Amino acid sequence: MAATSSWNFMVTPTKPSLWWKLSFLSPLTTVNVTRRQNRTAKGFVVFATVFLDPKPTVLVAEKLGEAGLELLKTFANVDCSYNLDHEELCTKISLCDALIVRSGTKVTREVFERSGGRLKVVGRAGVGIDNVDLSAATEHGCLVVNAPTANTIAAAEHGIALLTAMARNIAQADASIKSGKWQRSKYVGVSLVGKTLAVMGFGKVGSEVARRAKGLGMHVIAHDPYAPADRARAIGVDLVSFEEAISTADFISLHMPLTPATSKMFNDESFSQMKKGVRIVNVARGGVIDEEALVRALDSGTVVQAALDVFTEEPPSKDSKLVLHENVTVTPHLGASTTEAQEGVAIEVAEAVVGALKGQLAATAVNAPMLPAEILSELAPFVTLSEKLGRLAVQLVAGGRGVQSVKVTYASARGPDDLDTRLLRAMITKGLIEPISSVFINLVNADFSAKQRGLRITEERILLDGSPENPLEFIQVQIANVESKFSIAMSDSGEIKVEGRVKDGKPHLTMVGSFGVDVSMEGSLILCRQVDQPGMVGSVGSILGEENVNVSFMSVGRIAPRKQAVMTIGVDEEPSKEALKRIREIPAVEEIVFLKL
Repeated sequence: MAATSSWNFMVTPTKPSLWWKLSFLSPLTTVNVTRRQNRTAKGFVVFATVFLDPKPTVLVAEKLGEAGLELLKTFANVDCSYNLDHEELCTKISLCDALIVRSGTKVTREVFERSGGRLKVVGRAGVGIDNVDLSAATEHGCLVVNAPTANTIAAAEHGIALLTAMARNIAQADASIKSGKWQRSKYVGVSLVGKTLAVMGFGKVGSEVARRAKGLGMHVIAHDPYAPADRARAIGVDLVSFEEAISTADFISLHMPLTPATSKMFNDESFSQMKKGVRIVNVARGGVIDEEALVRALDSGTVVQAALDVFTEEPPSKDSKLVLHENVTVTPHLGASTTEAQEGVAIEVAEAVVGALKGQLAATAVNAPMLPAEILSELAPFVTLSEKLGRLAVQLVAGGRGVQSVKVTYASARGPDDLDTRLLRAMITKGLIEPISSVFINLVNADFSAKQRGLRITEERILLDGSPENPLEFIQVQIANVESKFSIAMSDSGEIKVEGRVKDGKPHLTMVGSFGVDVSMEGSLILCRQVDQPGMVGSVGSILGEENVNVSFMSVGRIAPRKQAVMTIGVDEEPSKEALKRIREIPAVEEIVFLKL
């Protein structure tokens, strides 16, 4: 830690600057001078601190691999203080420029507040950042980085280890023989050769599991809305819909992130669609499985075995029916627990932290950098519009084909040099990716994240006549080469197309496919294609009212009276599947889709 000394003294100002930085001849001494000025006084007090060591200080609050520590020590003073309680962390943090944690340390708003503005970067040695308050970090100008790639192989290998151990009853047979039994006939397993494995989530870990499963002679299919079809084909994997994947697989391996869209994705309904006797492996996130539903599926024989490395609550309770089930193999979240992976994570997070302290923007940054207030103020409503258009567009995509090509059109009276669209593009990317990903998208990592997923975003500008006072007239998002859940959303040229504007400071949806609409993009939406006829608004509204779903607005766009029309309904709550089914059964309704914004 840098040694410091402080003093107060009176000076008379000669220049109206609030901050001075004086460099002395010695390279080891820097004085930071701050003034507190009294408008009626001729002098003011200056508080000065002399730093006798120019190196920043990095607090490592949980165990980190030696290679990472050595890298940090080449640039910074490293304070390894493990097992700090919250108050001890808050006490130390004001003396630190960077903090490195794993999953066990909670980096709360109080930590950032107590840092006094000195904390510049938080490094998470791993993938998940649930233990870091991202909003507070951004508000305090602190970058948060993680290490998302170093444990890929370890996690994939652990998935395969659980797959094979489950198929051959390794854990159960081991426990049996250690208890003095010899039960060869009880633990007859199944072969992997020729069996179908469904990889749910075809990212880094999922694709590596697929490679290894192919080597074991398995037929591999996968479901992932963002996986490029050509990348899957390159390793002999077919991309299919969610329903096809779970209904045809002999083994299912989970590799999706935990998001609102994937929470308890594997539930009673999902298990009812699976082939009887299916086997499930989960080395992703515990919350993607409804654990009580899995127990019921195991008891009924729908799922004959499960192998789990992760749980909704960790550690799980000692009397957990799932953990104690005789057909379940469990490990204590060991996916990344290899010597090589731990060293790789240590190096990856150390490099990101050092780069951030040097002022470099890290590709693994998970929160947005601070932006000038005037830019945020002007673009704020368009930032919200951009994200919501991305979210809406991607939810209209159907089938197992990945989103690969997105075109964004900006209509403005401003020239290219007067309109920086990087933030808007980042927010569209955020809307496209975040609903099904654990990655946090911002201006720093948007392009990187899109590239990693094979998502190509092109931009086009339409120069309008008129006053350049308003930054944008409208934003249009088009997704090419995909099928749509809502056929009207397809443009005449075959792309899913949505368009929006800002009205009275609020984002509005103004076009779906070729249909003009005009609805506020607040809450969630129901889109309903229908025949234009009397009583439709009342019929749909009555069903939603009976289901206690509050309607914020309804709007109908039509081609002509008594012809085809699109009803857009704003709702405050998510309607049940039964409610949507009842609306769909109205004779004049041709199709319906619910969209979370």
